[in-house]
Amino acid sequence: MARKHGLTRREFVKGAAVAAVGGPLALAASGEETPSPQAFKTPAAASRPYSGRPEHGRWAEAFGWRLGMQAYSFNRYTLFEAIEKTASLGLRYIEAYPGQKLSAEKPNVVSDHNMSPEIRQEVKRKLEASGIRMVCYGVVGLGKDEAGARKVFDFAKDMGIETIVSEPPKDALPSLDKLCGEYGIRIAIHNHPKPSPYWDPQIVLDACQGLSPRIGSCADTGHWMRSDVNPVEALRKLQGRIISLHFKDLNVLGEGAHDVPWGTGQGNARAMLEELARQRLKAVFSIEYEHNWTSSLPEIARCVAYFEQVAGELAAASSKKGKAQ
Repeated sequence: MARKHGLTRREFVKGAAVAAVGGPLALAASGEETPSPQAFKTPAAASRPYSGRPEHGRWAEAFGWRLGMQAYSFNRYTLFEAIEKTASLGLRYIEAYPGQKLSAEKPNVVSDHNMSPEIRQEVKRKLEASGIRMVCYGVVGLGKDEAGARKVFDFAKDMGIETIVSEPPKDALPSLDKLCGEYGIRIAIHNHPKPSPYWDPQIVLDACQGLSPRIGSCADTGHWMRSDVNPVEALRKLQGRIISLHFKDLNVLGEGAHDVPWGTGQGNARAMLEELARQRLKAVFSIEYEHNWTSSLPEIARCVAYFEQVAGELAAASSKKGKAQ
């Protein structure tokens, strides 16, 4: 039987219908009890390790959406602790950033593209033991210095990183595009709040003109909100150029805003996901939760549950629409 993103069509349709009623995290396709979205709202459940059961994340990944952590969410901790926390949430992907301490055993070692081959091997072993893939890296500086850029690309290639997240100057993009082609690695242009160089999505679009699809946007929905940019409209404008996301929902628009569990803020998280489903985007969504730094795990767990819940509902709607046609 043909499979749709790891699921047979029968599994996809049946599961989507269940998801619409009871939520995808309540589905027990394997016959074992699967935690409901509500269960992830407590610290105890949030610390539950990844079960390895295929139903966890299956609805999001049916759209080609991979949910992971931006390690900066855990910047009060070491990279190894960030990997452990990511695994405890049931996630399988992480975006590393330069400058995080490596581990409690080696607090003076910084994790970045300057790590020695020996330290990189330690990181690889930790990732493998935790069931985590390092798929993105940034925000890291890239410019016209080819030797410096190659050092970042060499690191990314060695670690299996798919996307480098950066805010390179516009005049460096053509030469960086050539490196993307050479290495088979993409660059996602990140947007910090205004007046940073790429705060407006139109600026990103203009910068990408004439470049290959290997260069596009790392859509930071929270920073758009801080810049008074409607994130749904920004995502719509960037259709075809979104490579990865720092997905966020904030309590208010404008300066002084902070992260809140997805679906409870002013960003209209559901509409953002609906728009990305309409675009049929396949991308990594990195959770970058920049609030309650040392006690955010239960809130992040609610984001994970919300993401999968909405993905299940969108899957059900997609299935229903397909049957009607």
